[in-house]
Amino acid sequence: MAFPPPHFTRLPRRPPIECTHPPQCPVPEAIPYALEMARRSGVLSRLAVVVVAAYCLAAATPGAADWMRGSATFYGGSNAAGTMGGACGYGNLYSTGYGTDTAALSTSLFNDGAACGECYQVQCDQGSSPNCKPGVTVTITATNLCPTDYSKPNDNGGWCNPPRKHLDMAQPAWERIGVYRAGIVPILFQRVSCSRSGGVRFTINGNSYFELVLITNVGGPGSVRAVQIKGSRTGWTTMSRNWGANWQSNSYLNGQSISFAVTATNGQKVVFQDVAPSNWGFGQTFTNSGQFY
Repeated sequence: MAFPPPHFTRLPRRPPIECTHPPQCPVPEAIPYALEMARRSGVLSRLAVVVVAAYCLAAATPGAADWMRGSATFYGGSNAAGTMGGACGYGNLYSTGYGTDTAALSTSLFNDGAACGECYQVQCDQGSSPNCKPGVTVTITATNLCPTDYSKPNDNGGWCNPPRKHLDMAQPAWERIGVYRAGIVPILFQRVSCSRSGGVRFTINGNSYFELVLITNVGGPGSVRAVQIKGSRTGWTTMSRNWGANWQSNSYLNGQSISFAVTATNGQKVVFQDVAPSNWGFGQTFTNSGQFY
């Protein structure tokens, strides 16, 4: 059967589409234009557009482009007691609300503490290992740093050496996705929004001219980009990250109520007005209803 020669019709120039689904550039917005091109063009163009549309739909699958490949080991024992403390400074992970669904991040993910508090959805990569527990996804919080070990190669013991994307998960969380005897499994993981109960918490340590404030229970993005502090008799002062989730100021704020302005890593800013009363003391934790979403 002979096909008639295709008839080509010049279409109006279409503005370029900004790629918002990396690493693939075909996006859902391109599909109507492609279908219109198929309608005006011949059989061969229609066939080509079917392929393009299928590709676009696959790329548009929710979250498909967000998943990253990495690997995961476990630490801390069956009760996760060995995960307490850590490089984020959260201390007792039970009392701070993080529990046993936590992980230490490799240096390429930890970002010198800027990733503290972030949440990741993790599943074992079933297509790459027989040691996966299929159909299970866990959500963990970044609470620690997995240290480098340059005495070992990256693919044989130096799991947390850059540029590897590696999660050293609390054992109870890891055993939900992997078979214990494997020790290490390939994973697929993506950053997700953190769900927290109650407001953001501020634990004030230090001394009269040095406030070291631990910020915990951050919802939404989970991690903090910038912090300002203000006494009831002072203006706003920018704090700096001391280590992990601890932020420092050299202001004298004794006898003043304290407010914080916190900017999360997604750019959202929340002001916690007078969250600590004027009779606050070092070692105390303060909160109100303010939270990120």
